[in-house]
Amino acid sequence: MTNSLSNSALLARREAAVARGVATATPNFAATATNSAITDVDGRQFIDFASGIGVLATGHRHPRVIAAVHNQLDLFTHTAFQVMAYESYVQLAERLNAIAPFKGPAKSVFFTTGAEAVENAVKIARIATGRSAVIAFTGAFHGRTLMTASLTGKIVPYKQGAGASAAEIYRLPFPIEHRGITLEDTKRALASLFYGDVEPKRVAAIIIEPVQGEGGFHVASPQLMQALRELCDTHGILLIADEIQSGFGRTGRMFAVEHSGVQPDLVTVAKSLAGGFPLSGVIGRAAIMDSVEPGGLGGTYGGSPIGCAAALAVMDVIEQEGLLERANKIGQIIRSSVESRLAANDGAPIANLRGLGAMLAFDVLKARDSKEPDGARAKRIAGLALERGLIVLTCGTFGETLRILVPLTIDDADLKRGLSILSEAIAAA
Repeated sequence: MTNSLSNSALLARREAAVARGVATATPNFAATATNSAITDVDGRQFIDFASGIGVLATGHRHPRVIAAVHNQLDLFTHTAFQVMAYESYVQLAERLNAIAPFKGPAKSVFFTTGAEAVENAVKIARIATGRSAVIAFTGAFHGRTLMTASLTGKIVPYKQGAGASAAEIYRLPFPIEHRGITLEDTKRALASLFYGDVEPKRVAAIIIEPVQGEGGFHVASPQLMQALRELCDTHGILLIADEIQSGFGRTGRMFAVEHSGVQPDLVTVAKSLAGGFPLSGVIGRAAIMDSVEPGGLGGTYGGSPIGCAAALAVMDVIEQEGLLERANKIGQIIRSSVESRLAANDGAPIANLRGLGAMLAFDVLKARDSKEPDGARAKRIAGLALERGLIVLTCGTFGETLRILVPLTIDDADLKRGLSILSEAIAAA
C-alpha cells in the first residue's frame, strides 16, 4: 500500500484538491523543520536557502519565537483589535516606531499579508495627499491582489489573463547597469511621464523596493533614492519603501532603505517580521498615518495576537543575537563562494552577483560571452541542487536569477555545505 504521507502520494492529492494557480517550487512536502534544515515526509533533509521566500530571518521554529507563541496561546488567540485591543499590538507598534527609518514621530498599523500592507500604504497615501496616481517600477513585485498586481511589473504569471489593472498606475524603468538601463534613463522616463501622462500634482506616491525581490535582487542606488526623495519633496508626493522582503536584518540593516541614507514617508513590512506567522504592517510618519479616519484601516485578523507575540520575540532575537552583523558575515561567505564559481571556467555560465548583506543573487546566462538570460538553465540548477539536498529559488524577469535567502541564524557549517551543493549544481548544469 502506498504511504498516504509520502511525497508522491501527497503530490497526487495536491493535484486533485488544490487550485492549479498555486505553484510550488519543489515536489516535496515538509514534515519537520528546525533553524536552516527541513525534513520532508520521505525523511530526506534539506538545507534551506529559501527561508519560506525570505520569511525566516530567525530560522525555522526559533525557540524564543515558539515560546512567545505558546505563551500567547494560553491567554487568547483572537479578539479582533477593532473589538477589544491588546497590549502586544501596541507594544509592537511602539517598537517599530522607535526604529522607523525616518526622523520624527511615527505610527504603525498591522495587517496579515504583504499585499494588504501595500494596499493600505497606497490607501493612506491617497487619503493623506488627496491625490490618486501612483508610480511604480519595472521588475517590481508588490503582490497579487488587483492593486498590488497592478503595481507589480511582470505580466506572467501574476497578471496573465486577469483583465484590466487598477486605474492610475504609472511605471518607470528601474536602473539596472548590466542591462544598460541607467539612472539617467529613469530620469528621462520620469520627465516624459510628467510631460505626457500624469501631472505631478495628481501623484499620491512613488513606491519602490530598496532591493527588488521577485524582480531579481536589483539594488536601488543611493543616487536613485535621493533623486526620488528630492522629486517627492518638490511635488508633495509621498515615498513608500516596500521592505516586505528586504526588511528585518536581511541586508545587514533593519531596513534596506537605510543603506541609501534616504528617509521614506511610509514603509511596508511583512515576511521576517513575525518568524513564520502571518503578520504585516505599515510604518509611517504620524501625521500621514493619522489622515485616515477611525474605521478606515484594519481587518478582522490584522495584527493578530499570535503574530504580534511572535514579532516581539523576533525583534528580541535580531537584537540580542546580533543578526544585523551576522547578515553581513553571511553575505561575505556567500560572495566568496559565488565569486569562486564565477572565476571557474566550467559548468553553467553565471554573472552579475549583486545585493546587500545576506540578500544576494546572480544570473544564469546562455553563454559566457553573452548577456542573454537563461531561465530554463537556472531552473535546472535549482532542481539539481534539490536532488543534492539544497532548496534554492529562482526569480528575475526571465527566471534567470538564483537568489539566496538563508536564515540569518544558519551556522557556518550548513551555510558552506549549502554553497558547496549550489556550486556543484552549477558545475553540473
